[in-house]
Amino acid sequence: MTLRLKSILASAGIKQGALAAAVGLSRPALNGLINHNVLPTGSDRLELEIAITRYLRDHHADHTTWTRKEEPPRANAAAPDSPQDPAINDISDEELQMLLRKQSLTPQARRHFGLTADPFAEPTSAEEVFLSPDIRYVRESMYQVARHGGFLAVIGESGAGKSTLREELVDRIHREEQAVIVVEPYVLASEGTDSVGKSLRSQHIAEAIMATVAPLAKTKSSPEARFRQLHEALRDSARAGHAHVLVIEEAHSLPLPTLKHLKRFRELKDGLRPLLSVILIGQPELQVKLSEHNPEVREVVQRIEIVNLPALNADLEGYLAHRFKRAGVPLDKVLSRDAVDALRTKLTPTRAGGTLLYPLAVQNALTAAMNRAADLGVPAVSADVVRGV
Repeated sequence: MTLRLKSILASAGIKQGALAAAVGLSRPALNGLINHNVLPTGSDRLELEIAITRYLRDHHADHTTWTRKEEPPRANAAAPDSPQDPAINDISDEELQMLLRKQSLTPQARRHFGLTADPFAEPTSAEEVFLSPDIRYVRESMYQVARHGGFLAVIGESGAGKSTLREELVDRIHREEQAVIVVEPYVLASEGTDSVGKSLRSQHIAEAIMATVAPLAKTKSSPEARFRQLHEALRDSARAGHAHVLVIEEAHSLPLPTLKHLKRFRELKDGLRPLLSVILIGQPELQVKLSEHNPEVREVVQRIEIVNLPALNADLEGYLAHRFKRAGVPLDKVLSRDAVDALRTKLTPTRAGGTLLYPLAVQNALTAAMNRAADLGVPAVSADVVRGV
């Protein structure tokens, strides 16, 4: 695990001293972790893993695999790519920042491509939501938990479309007139600890449930009476024919005690019937917190299903075709086939083992390419135009 971290740092050009300072370790302590898997006495391994994962992500390095256990080498295994392999897409930090920066179509680009609507506008109906087989599986998993019960964590990178699926879930429940009450605690400025923001605690979750399920009820003052009141409100609502689902976005910012307490919310029942389902939505740090090696949340890990929202990869062309169809323009009128391949290559910095092939980065990169094509006066976005932005 830690030797992989050493390789990731080298591939991404990150100095070990910079990582040590960022996560609050001395250089010798980080060396001990990397080379011998040893931490100083009193160090919290889980918190350190989360901090390292966040630092790698922020510096566009491979932050999804470094905590995996190393597999012993096989005699017939292929040799790893050389750092000088010309097939490796070596993207600079400046280029990555450009790809992640918000881009908007210029009026000139809209006229140039005959667009009366922004193809990358936020979806306003279910038909505008792109559903690949992988995304459809995540969508249906969320829907089944909301209707029939369960405990689910949906994990995806920033810009992967997690918020869109949450919004579509709520819209679908209303559209299909399902008797499901959705509880969504506000997570504005929510952080993992109170030292940097306001953490979401079980008390706040209970308050959100009561405000949604029984908005006219006067909340009891003592904790014991308040949670008994919550149980009774959920039971009465369930007997009236409703299901209840708690949906928490930005769940990677939940403190560990709150994650642990979610099991107790799941244990609220009317006889054998669970009264509350839970869907957590968060970035990869949530998966680190839900590690089976973390004894503090072991009971949660044993009960929760984790699904990952994948990158577009082979679905890139389908995604683009879907977005431009909604705008009334065929994809081949905007970019050539080799441009799609060039876009895929540009957003796959394979040296670090990661990818940026998520809707938000795709939209920003293609928008920049369309603006440039309009400036150059070329009829469609070509591979050269993509490579030039």
